[in-house]
Amino acid sequence: MNSGAPAEGAARSADLTVLDGRIAGCRACPRLVAWREEVAATKRAAFAGQTYWGRPVPGFGPPDASLLVVGLAPAAHGGNRTGRMFTGDRSGDVLYAALHDIGLASQGTSVSADDGLELHGVRVTSPVHCAPPANRPTTEERDTCRPWLVRELGLLRPTLRTVVVLGAFGWQAALPALAEAGWTVPRPRPAFAHGARVTLVRRPEPDGMGIGTGIDAGIDAAPASVELFGCFHVSQRNTFTGRLTPAMLREVLTTAAESAGLTTRSP
Repeated sequence: MNSGAPAEGAARSADLTVLDGRIAGCRACPRLVAWREEVAATKRAAFAGQTYWGRPVPGFGPPDASLLVVGLAPAAHGGNRTGRMFTGDRSGDVLYAALHDIGLASQGTSVSADDGLELHGVRVTSPVHCAPPANRPTTEERDTCRPWLVRELGLLRPTLRTVVVLGAFGWQAALPALAEAGWTVPRPRPAFAHGARVTLVRRPEPDGMGIGTGIDAGIDAAPASVELFGCFHVSQRNTFTGRLTPAMLREVLTTAAESAGLTTRSP
C-alpha cells in the first residue's frame, strides 16, 4: 500500500478544487482499487445501462462551508456509481432529505451528480474515499486515506465552525484528523454517542498545514474552536430499524447548523 501518495498529493493541494481532483485520481489502496473497479464493471442489474464513476469520491459542497458532515465511505452502487458523496443510495436519500427539510439543501433528493443539488453552508465528506467491500474499510486503508481529510479540514479551517460525524467509524477517523489539522482533541479521546457534543479549541499553528507558505492565508481569522457532534450513521440498518429516525437526524443537524451560524427552518 502506497501510504506516501495521499500525503504528498494532499500537501500540494492549494484549494479544494485541486484537492478533489487529486483524491479522484488516488490509487493508494490496492484492495479498494480492485473492488471499486470490479463493481463499476459488473454493475447492479438496476443500473446496467449506466456508466459507473468507479474512482475515489471527493467531498461535495461549497469551499467556504461552516458545517462539515463526515460519513464513512462511498456506497458501491451509490457514490461509486454517481461520483458524488451520498448520492444514488438510500442513505443519501435520508441525509439530503433532512438537510432540505431544515433549509440547507436545495432539494430533498440526490440521484446523480448533475441533478442540480446545492448545499447551503454545508460540505459532505468521508474519511475513506473509495467504496470498500462489505462497507468495511480496514484500519490501514482508513489511515492511508487520512491525509486527504486532514487537508480538507485545513482548507475549510477559515470558515469551519461545526462538524457532524455519522457513526463510530467516522468518529474514530475524524478525531486524529482534526488533531492533525490544528484542533486540540481532549485526552482521553471523547467516546462516540448519538447526540455527543465536544468543543475542540483551535491551535495557533497547526502542524504541517502550510503556515508561512501562503497556502493557508487567512488562517488567523479562523474560528477559535469547532463544535463536534456525534450522530448515528444514516445506514439502512439504522434507519429501517428506527435506531435513527428523520426527527433525530434533523435535531442533530439543526443544532449543529445553528452552532455554525446557519439559518435553518422547521420542516
